[in-house]
Amino acid sequence: MKKGFVILAGLAFATLASATTITMVPIYEPLSLHGTDGDEVISETGEALQATVMARPMALTGAFPETLVGSIGTPHKIPTNNPNYKVQEANLLVLCHIGLAAELSADGLHVRLDVSKLSIPSEVDLTSRQVLKLAIVAVRKTLEEYQKPQTSGLSVFIEIIGVDESKATLTDLSARIRLPGGGG
Repeated sequence: MKKGFVILAGLAFATLASATTITMVPIYEPLSLHGTDGDEVISETGEALQATVMARPMALTGAFPETLVGSIGTPHKIPTNNPNYKVQEANLLVLCHIGLAAELSADGLHVRLDVSKLSIPSEVDLTSRQVLKLAIVAVRKTLEEYQKPQTSGLSVFIEIIGVDESKATLTDLSARIRLPGGGG
């Protein structure tokens, strides 16, 4: 009897697990170019930096667009064919210990960049302000891709949280963005 119950429970779990929708999507990330020989001109920030905002594909499941935004802050080791490139992490949010969370409410998507643990490693030649600007560009670009097939617009509120006295000036980077639906 127990064996039959375990088999039924296993089949029920397998059915539920296979019912999960997995979607392949582009996630834009703020990436450090440390360990490379290039700088990137970031048109959205107007600066030439040893950093870039670039998309990578991810297979995701969960609540969209919240899951998309949260995925921007995932670790990213850049694949290479060069044995001299030994960078273990390229995502600036991970490198600089910036938290990222999003919550969808009736008035729009609330994105929070948490700078309470912000720390720029010595190998990253960027300021806190530059890193946050790149993160905001990554959020905007990721959500613009998400919006292309949507029929209605999306209000996005980006808030810088976790500031102390030394980081208080970063709050002026908080932004409101209105993304139109693509109508697809």
